[in-house]
Amino acid sequence: MDFETRAIHAGQEPDPATGAVITPIYQTSTFAQEAVGVHKGYDYARVANPTRTALEVCLASLENAAHGHAFASGVGATSTIMHLIDPGDRVVCVNDVYGGTYRMFSQVYEPKGYRFSYVTPDELSTEAAANVEGARLVWVESPTNPLLNVVDIAAVARAAKDVGALLVVDNTFATPYLQTPLDLGADIVLHSTTKYLGGHSDVVGGFAGTNDPTIAERLRFLQKSLGAVPGPFDSWLVLRGLKTLAVRMERHCYNARVVAAFLQAHPRVTQVLWPGLPEHPGHELAARQMRDFGGMMSFLVESEEEAVDLVSHTEVWTLAESLGGVESLIEHPARMTHASTATGPFAAPTNLVRLSVGIESAEDLVVDLDRALAATRARA
Repeated sequence: MDFETRAIHAGQEPDPATGAVITPIYQTSTFAQEAVGVHKGYDYARVANPTRTALEVCLASLENAAHGHAFASGVGATSTIMHLIDPGDRVVCVNDVYGGTYRMFSQVYEPKGYRFSYVTPDELSTEAAANVEGARLVWVESPTNPLLNVVDIAAVARAAKDVGALLVVDNTFATPYLQTPLDLGADIVLHSTTKYLGGHSDVVGGFAGTNDPTIAERLRFLQKSLGAVPGPFDSWLVLRGLKTLAVRMERHCYNARVVAAFLQAHPRVTQVLWPGLPEHPGHELAARQMRDFGGMMSFLVESEEEAVDLVSHTEVWTLAESLGGVESLIEHPARMTHASTATGPFAAPTNLVRLSVGIESAEDLVVDLDRALAATRARA
């Protein structure tokens, strides 16, 4: 079945008890057993819940994964994956990475003895073998957050396999509608389902999928043992969001194209970072490994003061962290989502503005940015 059909039907047969078309919210912590150890597949909700199972089956299908595991947040999924390796192991991570991931790696796991090396997206793509040597785990985002760099996932996957390292790809920006990293050779695909998959800024969640049964078995054990699991209502909200993912992503991408063209032509904007632009250094690679170029972009203005001023004076665009909802968001990464990277191996440029392009009228989005840019100029 095609993606759009699986998003609506995979793991979501009508409820056998009532015929309900929509998967019920099984709001229960425990399940009755017919006898000791005899039950209908569920005994305790931290271990498994039917609503969560439906989400895991559906999202695994969309990522072309044999196994799916839902978590309470994206960082919950990240910390669980980190338990696949041990202190002393080397982790190679793309240096342009979500601030929360860097914070976890540098302040939680590095003090415990895990060894981290941070490599640029270009170095990972073009010199993967040299850069992953000795690694136990390789961590990639593509496109990256917040500079929208593109990493050659297939090339990194080949190099990781050669040295026996696991490749994890955070696919939050792209979503499975635009990119399926497991098909490119990744061992694990990760999501913050808070973002595009939920799609309505009303839920926090995470996901990890794999085709490796050994990895899947270990992740299931860790999911149960560490307990970073989503509740049934959160699972239901993400499952609902998946049903419209395809149509939303098409509009996100369309609007991003319009906004990028406007920003490119604006005299106050010095550079637009979006893989859909032909001059973007990762454009050709993104065109090969992605279906479209996504709804995330960043752009540079002349100064930090101008960037901070700009993000505070939009009306349709909401100044807020997070991304991937139906509403358009604007933020200043250096002071907001990526403040934790300021003293790390990379830092978000202080004159950078990040956009999560929503599904409103593209014309309204452009008019609002134009007005904000004009107001910023007036105060300069």
